[in-house]
Amino acid sequence: MSANKESWGSRLGLILAMAGSAVGLGNFLRFPVQAVQNGGGAFIIPYLVCFLVIGIPLLWIEWAMGRFGGKFGHHSTPFILDTMGKNRLWKYIGVFGIWTNIAIAAYYCYLESWTLSYMLHSLLGTFSGLDQEGVAAFFDSYVNLGTSTLGIPYEPIVFFVICLLLNTYFLSLGLAKGVERVAKVGMPLLILFGIFLAYKGLTVTAGENGAIHDSSVGLNYLWTPDYDELWSPTVWLAAAGQIFFTLAVGMGTIHCYAAYVSPKDDIALSAMSAGWMNEFVEVVLGSAILIPISIGYLGIDRVTELVKLGGLGLGFKTLPYLFFQWGDVLGALAGFMWFSLLFFAGITSSLSMGTPWIGFLQDEFNWKLRPAALSFGLIVLVLGMPTVLFFNYGVFDEYDYWAGTVSLVVFALFESILFAWVFGIDKGWREINAGADIRIPVFFKFIIKFVTPMLLLWVFVGSLFTPKDNDWSAAFNGNWQLDNNSIVRKLMNSGLKEQLANAVNPVEIERLQQTLFYVNASRVLLVLVFVGIALLVYMAYKKRVRVARLQEVA
Repeated sequence: MSANKESWGSRLGLILAMAGSAVGLGNFLRFPVQAVQNGGGAFIIPYLVCFLVIGIPLLWIEWAMGRFGGKFGHHSTPFILDTMGKNRLWKYIGVFGIWTNIAIAAYYCYLESWTLSYMLHSLLGTFSGLDQEGVAAFFDSYVNLGTSTLGIPYEPIVFFVICLLLNTYFLSLGLAKGVERVAKVGMPLLILFGIFLAYKGLTVTAGENGAIHDSSVGLNYLWTPDYDELWSPTVWLAAAGQIFFTLAVGMGTIHCYAAYVSPKDDIALSAMSAGWMNEFVEVVLGSAILIPISIGYLGIDRVTELVKLGGLGLGFKTLPYLFFQWGDVLGALAGFMWFSLLFFAGITSSLSMGTPWIGFLQDEFNWKLRPAALSFGLIVLVLGMPTVLFFNYGVFDEYDYWAGTVSLVVFALFESILFAWVFGIDKGWREINAGADIRIPVFFKFIIKFVTPMLLLWVFVGSLFTPKDNDWSAAFNGNWQLDNNSIVRKLMNSGLKEQLANAVNPVEIERLQQTLFYVNASRVLLVLVFVGIALLVYMAYKKRVRVARLQEVA
């Protein structure tokens, strides 16, 4: 008999936990940068289209699959998928739903731990008196395991362990007492802090506290449409990628959460509620903080340079300096709110990453909740430590690319095919609408069956064979050279090998050789974890067969 007796305490708690799973660091760090890099205001058009034809359908698919599997006592994707398709291979496709969460948690918890450290540094005034270069240098020193102003040796490791302990503790309390309570506290505070910082971002005035532009300049920079970009496949791929990243679809967490709901619960409205709450946080709050404040104080040219470094360059290397332009007290408070907001966004997401593994152990091997939660913490500690120790050698980025990007698209493609074509769209449509308080427009049935799988296939193929410099016009005209960021070239380490071939400085050559080694080693480690989980799924399957045979004999 399974040791899994978990359930949600309330519908509100479930929706907040689901929204917390989706609302993550990318809402505030990644989305505004993606918008700027992909046509500004024009980006919102493919973004919203992808939300409606990929995001919402996948939310319904994953909620329906999770609730359906939960009826049979399954709370993780291997056997949820197994109940929906007769082919035995589906359970091994479901391994993605456990592996992806563990692999993402390994580097995500490290990133999450930065926010804990920076909360403390903000309150202590570490960034007061530093210019932007000084704050950036602090970050570089931090990830290099340098001693911080707190005097704590190897501070990143200390805060990484603290972050893992917090995640493990809350997971050990279960869904209702742990995950749900964190969401009920964290999500309202996240929105409250976000509203305050958005207000400050929208009221930046030229000439006050050293600002050189009004907030309107930053908003125009972010949202002025470049309609020439609208027809670029690269922009659409970026929009689809952001939808995956922001809604936490293609991971297996939603399946797991939904597996604990009652068969009569409304999943159609709940999925919509969680999805739109995430969009409010991302589009409304996320776009009103990072870019308007940065441009208000640094100007467009400087921010354009920083945008190339991504959200981390702005969020950790720039904003702490800008907050202290408002004075030491308000600067410390704003910094604390900003990094608290990021921490709440992070921990509500990382807690969701632990539930598929815990549910699997409880279902298949009768583990108790606390040992299962502890095992998750230990696995993430071992798998995540290389991202801490070898951050500057590309390990963090490799985990993010393969687990946090490629895997999401692959798994989402498989599950959409399983739901619409193997399980059957008619049965799937009934499952989505069972107990629903809203009437879903029937055209979504067509979208789920045809449009969503085709777009997912297009996203995957486009990422697999991305043309050089994202020049799709040249590619379609017959000059299809693969970009180093395509999956094929990435797998071959083409970019690193080109840098190594062109390097002449012995120090740089040695650094690139070490990077190449650690990149390949991290991939081997990720593959070994995947194979290990697949073997556990095989053992669980054999165990089920033995039990079934014994029951037949009895």
